Amino acid sequence: MDWDDAYANAAHIPGGAEFPAKWARLAAEHRAVEQAVGRAMLNLRYGPGARQVWDLFLPAGPARGLVVFVHGGYWLRFDKNSWSHLAAGPAEHGWAVAVPSYTLAPEARIGAIAREVAAAVGAAAARVAGPLVLAGHSAGGQIVARIAAADFALPARDRLRRVVPVSPLGDLAPLMHTAMNAELGIDAAEAAAESPVRLPPPPQAEVHVWVGAAERPAFLDQARGLAAAWGARLTEEPGRHHFDVVEGLADPASPLTGAVTAEAG
Repeated sequence: MDWDDAYANAAHIPGGAEFPAKWARLAAEHRAVEQAVGRAMLNLRYGPGARQVWDLFLPAGPARGLVVFVHGGYWLRFDKNSWSHLAAGPAEHGWAVAVPSYTLAPEARIGAIAREVAAAVGAAAARVAGPLVLAGHSAGGQIVARIAAADFALPARDRLRRVVPVSPLGDLAPLMHTAMNAELGIDAAEAAAESPVRLPPPPQAEVHVWVGAAERPAFLDQARGLAAAWGARLTEEPGRHHFDVVEGLADPASPLTGAVTAEAG
């Protein structure tokens, strides 16, 4: 099996190379609008590291609770500044949305990245009261599932109500066979320790795994595997691929926003 091709997304998506620039533009536009009306708090710190920063987007009225969105990029790319627009959907439904950056590989191992994001969750939960929802895309889906797993010391766990891993990498073992592992450095021990499929599910939170029905077979397998391992609900959204499946969070009326805010069946 060609593992590199199995986990390649851009090459199999029409116009795939254009998506990062589009995300950055939409995110910058959203930040500018929300900052102008006083609903954005940018570049808050949750630790001393250069990338240990996060943004908070507030709803128009009192917050019903807190959504933390964690970005993907195979733990190697991107930061919070490409995803601000994904706060729009939950915020329209009254939720505050935190979007953290984190130290990237190879500077940080995957386990260390999870601990950083957990610290960001703690910082955000200290600012926003109410129920907590974790959502993440791709590698971010692995991160939110990892820190939600029952064996992890997650801040504000008593407030955790829902986890929505979108196109998650629930099993790290296949990535050991890819060229990117030269930077990720995943070994058998880390695959065992950080793969959500091998870990106990969160004890009191609902888990809803989400994936695009038009994604690469490897990502469909990953999503189905996590849902099966955790006894979680699984949605395969028709017509969505790996790059546009998460864009539903920018739309208050989308099924994905409904799953995150628990206002859809």
